[in-house]
Amino acid sequence: MDIIQAYIDKNRFGEWLGMSFEILEPGIVAYKLAIQEKHLATPMHAHGGCIASLMDATLGVGALSLVSNEQKVVSTVDLSMQFLTGVKSSDQLIAYSKCLKKGNKLIFTPSMYSEAWSVSLSSDGSMLAAGAPYGGTTY
Repeated sequence: MDIIQAYIDKNRFGEWLGMSFEILEPGIVAYKLAIQEKHLATPMHAHGGCIASLMDATLGVGALSLVSNEQKVVSTVDLSMQFLTGVKSSDQLIAYSKCLKKGNKLIFTPSMYSEAWSVSLSSDGSMLAAGAPYGGTTY
């Protein structure tokens, strides 16, 4: 089993949230989330932590897609969010990430957005790449 498949199989949090992703090319990812009742903080709006989780997962899988062939996994070391509009109960979110710089250990993903009709968010992040056993991934 490869690392990307292991992530899909073992990511219970993403599964519980109902998120799914597509790697468009190494370093570029689209992650989807349909807002459901379980995501709401108020009767009409999603919890910011749910949206931050989508953004973090998108940045993380983008970085993971760059290093999984080296038998490495990634961990978030920095995440910054800007909520430009609220996310409503019926929104269909698609978040995109594009990794801009891959160093020996750090991967920078400083631009990211999500859109669902009129929803706009942006996020910056840095990921630490480490050997797969560090992340508990075994084969």
